[in-house]
Amino acid sequence: MTRGMGGQSPANVAHYLSGIDFPCRKDDLVEHARQHHADHEVIETLEDLPEGEYTNMADIMKGYGEERGHSA
Repeated sequence: MTRGMGGQSPANVAHYLSGIDFPCRKDDLVEHARQHHADHEVIETLEDLPEGEYTNMADIMKGYGEERGHSA
């Protein structure tokens, strides 16, 4: 079962990325979430993030916010 307000909530995304090693790339985020049995919605959210290197959770949330802003 997903946490927070749904699979795409920042808290839910962060939950499935707990323990990831930084720096990492988008593909690393997706793979880590899959290994931790993330919901399909979380995987889709991560796949929609901008390409690039993420150095901490704040970078991921910034990319998440940018992507959500473009899809609105």
